[in-house]
Amino acid sequence: MTLPKRRPSGSRSLLLTCFDAALQAVDGRGCVRRQLDCESLDGRWHVVAIGKAAGAMTAGAIDGLGERVVQALVVTVPGRAASIDALQRARIRVIESVHPQPDARSVLAGRAVVEFVEALPQSARLLWLISGGASSLVEVPAPGITLAELQRVNGWLLASGLGIASINAVRRRMSSIKGGGLAEIAAPRTGIALMISDVPEDDPAVIGSGLLHRRQGSSSLPRSLPADVADVLARCPDRARIVTPRVPARIVASNRHARAAARERACGQGCRVVRAGRGEFAGDAVALGRTFARRIAAAAPGTMWIWGGESTVTLPASAGRGGRNQQLALAAAVAMAGKTGLTLLAAGTDGIDGASDDAGAIVDDTTCTRGAEAGLDALEFLSRADSGTYLEECGDLLHTGPTGTNVSDLVLGIREASP
Repeated sequence: MTLPKRRPSGSRSLLLTCFDAALQAVDGRGCVRRQLDCESLDGRWHVVAIGKAAGAMTAGAIDGLGERVVQALVVTVPGRAASIDALQRARIRVIESVHPQPDARSVLAGRAVVEFVEALPQSARLLWLISGGASSLVEVPAPGITLAELQRVNGWLLASGLGIASINAVRRRMSSIKGGGLAEIAAPRTGIALMISDVPEDDPAVIGSGLLHRRQGSSSLPRSLPADVADVLARCPDRARIVTPRVPARIVASNRHARAAARERACGQGCRVVRAGRGEFAGDAVALGRTFARRIAAAAPGTMWIWGGESTVTLPASAGRGGRNQQLALAAAVAMAGKTGLTLLAAGTDGIDGASDDAGAIVDDTTCTRGAEAGLDALEFLSRADSGTYLEECGDLLHTGPTGTNVSDLVLGIREASP
């Protein structure tokens, strides 16, 4: 983990320590290995791993199953698998695709997964390793839907400010492999899915837009769709009545596990930890940043808040640099200005925030003072969704590099204890 350019204060160092503990608890390699020890799987297995944590999860499968892994296909984001020694062996194919906006590489990767599965004997057993990011990394568009249309709709989704449930409802409608489509292709081959969850409720039908599982209950499309988006979706077949084969699923890591590890580390450091209520971390990033800052300021000295979830950002026509965590952090910094002893960390557990290589940021009550000294207006940068540029100038960006996991976002905030 690369520390921000600023020299860390005691509070910053503490938040970094707790964030690191959270990442270690949900590391894909260790979580998969531990789950396989519990499953006691026998025989030979073919592995399909898709997502931001696919490389680490595959390494865990090799650790646990050894030579019983006959072959593996790994689809992940660029740079996430090359340094994992366990993947440097024969019969393991790694495909680097793209995130967050699908392109031709996503379609090629999606077709490669389908071909891999269809080439297996019908008696073959599949170990599926699925983590967040799969929605963009693999795709086979529904019949009649072009790549350009797929990209246009996904571009609108990413800028819309919609929650993940609504986004995935649209993605499933446009896809031949989402909403349980890949499970249908794999049948009658049997298997088991180990999953790292980056979604609320840890629903396998929502992780990666449900490659192996169909959403039960309501999965209606968002209201008030733009005309061009509605036109594309109207031409997609409604697969709701198709029976999806059952694939047993195990959630091996989630945001809940990460929060618990951060809380344990904070308590070990003598902090009083406040457990945020369920559902408190959802909605607009700027509004959440302000709310979280107020909560931290109102707490007793020595109190740490821990939130887990995912915010949304509605992007302007020409968005700047940064993602939802950087936007949340800068909004919090504005709300902290003029107070003392407040520090907040907002970061993606996958080490990625938006289209940037930064995981997020650590801000405090001096961030906006430092920005003003550099001639920058924080509110202007927030309105342009250019928080990354502002935070880089302040030295508050956080870079972790590949984390081997993806359990959505964490926000940690602390009010320093009185000296």
